[in-house]
Amino acid sequence: MLRKFLPGLMAATALGGCTVGPNYIPPKVETPAQFAEPQPEGAADTVDLAHWWTAFGDPQLDMLIRTALADSPDVKTAASRLREARIGETIARASYLPQVNASGGFNHIEFSKNAGLSQIAKAFSGGGGNNGGDGGDSGQSPGGIALPGSGISTYSAGFDASWEIDLFGGRQRSIEGASARVDLAQWNARAAAVSLAAEVARTYLELRSLQRQESVLREEIARQERMVSLQANRAKVGLNPVTDTVRENASLQATQAQLYPLAVQERIHMHALAVLAGKAPGTMIETLSTPQTVAAIPPAVPAGLPSELLRRRPDIRAAERQLAAATADVGVSVANLYPKFSLTGAAQLISTALSSLISTDSLQLQGAANATFPILDFGRRHAQVDQRREARQQAYYNYQKTVLGALKDVEDALARVDGEQQRRKNLLDSVASAQRSLAAVDARYSVGLVDISAVLQARASLIQQRQSLAESTGTLQEALASLYKALGGGWDDATLQQIEAIPPAQLDAKAAGS
Repeated sequence: MLRKFLPGLMAATALGGCTVGPNYIPPKVETPAQFAEPQPEGAADTVDLAHWWTAFGDPQLDMLIRTALADSPDVKTAASRLREARIGETIARASYLPQVNASGGFNHIEFSKNAGLSQIAKAFSGGGGNNGGDGGDSGQSPGGIALPGSGISTYSAGFDASWEIDLFGGRQRSIEGASARVDLAQWNARAAAVSLAAEVARTYLELRSLQRQESVLREEIARQERMVSLQANRAKVGLNPVTDTVRENASLQATQAQLYPLAVQERIHMHALAVLAGKAPGTMIETLSTPQTVAAIPPAVPAGLPSELLRRRPDIRAAERQLAAATADVGVSVANLYPKFSLTGAAQLISTALSSLISTDSLQLQGAANATFPILDFGRRHAQVDQRREARQQAYYNYQKTVLGALKDVEDALARVDGEQQRRKNLLDSVASAQRSLAAVDARYSVGLVDISAVLQARASLIQQRQSLAESTGTLQEALASLYKALGGGWDDATLQQIEAIPPAQLDAKAAGS
């Protein structure tokens, strides 16, 4: 039997190299020769872009990002999607190969005494159905035909195989699409790690900026409390008017009132960091309430060439893989316009007795070759092709948008870093000037040349300048973190391996729907 189908099988296999639909060609997107924004001052190649957060020299930040990359639901979701994509590729590859099923069974038929064939059976039995003679007790005629009222039992064991020949490459395109989706899931996993690390760093740096501003206020509150006490003592002996003590105390209370909004914002950021790390909102308040270190201002990194973003940015690589998958989907739908060919075969052992089942005489073979030709479907298949082509167009536009967005991210980050560096320089000079001004006013007030209002005004100016400097330091740190992320930092091969190693959750059977 195999010899009969072998020539057709070989011919179908030879023709199977025909693959319809468009072949994927990686897109070319024009990028500018260089970035428009100026390179930041102090740019250096010393920052490890894959782990850029270590440049801040803050162990707590390092710990938070490590925890988030291991326990965040976002990363676990990316790991699950990667496993799902690999399973999909396995399914696509399996559908390309023959399918084989084993079977076994037992069948029993009990014939009716009143069936229409009863007279024929009696005729073959050689009599009117009496119980005498050969075969009368067995209920079966000498010719092997069961008599009415008797039965036949059969046993069977074997296998069947089927194979849809991929004559026009539809299955091959399915494999290409599934493989591209595995790559897509891998790049999305990297992108999830990049986004998560950047979000943790941004939230953490904002928290530290708020805490620096709080520290400035507390230092000033402690100084003003000493001044209130001093003013009260001087008023008692008549060296200062009582109104100076009242105004000094009012200034102290106004400064104290500025602490509460800062404290609320700090708690909100602590809650956010805990959730980003996959923990309950209140679990990190004690750990983060007191800064263990002061995060440094790391050097910026050279932005390099815009074309390099196409290789470094995970979101761009993911968009390119999505386009590849969409291109393969077009080929799958085009293949549906052509005929489909399949081969089926079955081999079984069938016998009325188990003792004779394993025998060449029990062997029963069956084979078939089928062809399906689409003739009339009222444009459904062609519409599916058009639909897939539109999806491919959308994937291409999304790729273009992702590239442009990446270029914008870098330009924006460069502008923020450059502007904040200049602003921070001015604020450093402004704080120094405000400190000198306050010292001069204090000296004049101590000898009675100016009243308390001049001192309060100079002090308020110094507090404002110090607060602005603390806020600018945090803004510059966040701008540098944004630059590192925009340049494609925050991942390496070890990051992907770490995500791939995340085990699936052990869900309850009911909850999992299994």
